[in-house]
Amino acid sequence: MTTPRDQLTALFHAALAAADPARIIPPALDTLTPPAGRIVVIGAGKASAAMAQIVEQHWADHADRISGLVVTRDGHAVPCRHIEIVEAAHPVPDARGRDAARRMLEETVANLSEDDLVLALISGGGSALLALPAPGITLEDKQAISRALLKSGATIGEINTVRKHLSAIKGGRLGLACRPARLVTWLISDVPGDDPSLIASGPTLADPGTCADALAILARHRVDIADAVRHHLESGAGETPKPGDGWLDTADVRCLATPQMALEAAAACAASMGLHAHILSDAIEGESRDVAFTHAAIARQVADRGQPFRPPCVLLSGGETTVTVRGTGCGGRNVEFLAALAHALCGHPQIHALAADTDGVDGGAELAGAIIDPHTSERARALGRPILTVLDDNDGHGLFQALGDSLDTGPTLTNVNDFRAILITAPTP
Repeated sequence: MTTPRDQLTALFHAALAAADPARIIPPALDTLTPPAGRIVVIGAGKASAAMAQIVEQHWADHADRISGLVVTRDGHAVPCRHIEIVEAAHPVPDARGRDAARRMLEETVANLSEDDLVLALISGGGSALLALPAPGITLEDKQAISRALLKSGATIGEINTVRKHLSAIKGGRLGLACRPARLVTWLISDVPGDDPSLIASGPTLADPGTCADALAILARHRVDIADAVRHHLESGAGETPKPGDGWLDTADVRCLATPQMALEAAAACAASMGLHAHILSDAIEGESRDVAFTHAAIARQVADRGQPFRPPCVLLSGGETTVTVRGTGCGGRNVEFLAALAHALCGHPQIHALAADTDGVDGGAELAGAIIDPHTSERARALGRPILTVLDDNDGHGLFQALGDSLDTGPTLTNVNDFRAILITAPTP
């Protein structure tokens, strides 16, 4: 690991490895007693197909009893023999996700018995992939609301609160349909705070949110909604099963991978390279450029004052920031963060950084993120693309592709949200 770029890349890959389904699913299966009846695997999310594949491989002795249906993002499917894998669009839902959700609800989990086990494999991205509109609401209604919220700067918690109350399957409704089978939900968390009911909009978990919450979020972000959507929410028809209401409270729910686990793995990797690692938070939210300015101030204090940490060291953080898209670029919260960070650092000679989405897709580009160095702003100006202009146009991906600094991982088959690492080297003597 001779260069800062090599070191930052190694930290990112250590974080990804900590959330790899091949690593986290087998130990969980070893603690789960196979049922007397059927093993029905359902799931949604960018990691769900990979999770299902490991279930089949690890429980090969029970293959004759395994069946199911999982919905994943385009390009994230992996081969399974007994569990059907369907690909659908993300982040704006499409008819494939709608149709798969309907079949899951009406066919896959129908006619179960107390001897059966339903294993729900849920990861980030499942909200858009498992898109079955509530009665009276169209797929087009949900698509329009999704697009507007994604551009508005709404948090993932806000977006998923709205999604639950416009759905026939999310917010615990799929879980209720699994009765009377035993229900086990395994999660890979991509939400700040790891609230299970927010991950993929909690299709198998009770929901504390309300229709009034959803209406308030839509109003706050000035999202226009169809009359049918407004009536659905105002009438209370979209209310979800609540905690304490009954059967869902007895289900087994576990987070098998979280952003904190990924950051801790990166910190251990840093230690192996002789670097002190400091985890700032696993749940940072806010506008990407504002978060970048705060990180830049901390990094400069470390580099220039040796406070609160002495260099060389690395600052790690996770969570999910937002981008309010006003320009013609495709957004991308990690590249927006990096562009703003480079601007705020003013070419500080000791500071390098990486920011990427652990699912391999940042915003509207099929790229995970990027890396910056002390010369990023200078190189951007030389290309005729000053950083502030890039930020005004929300075109971080365009800039970092032009600089050759993009991170292209392809589908990682996991998702523990954003990963940020700021490397502060020792001052040159």
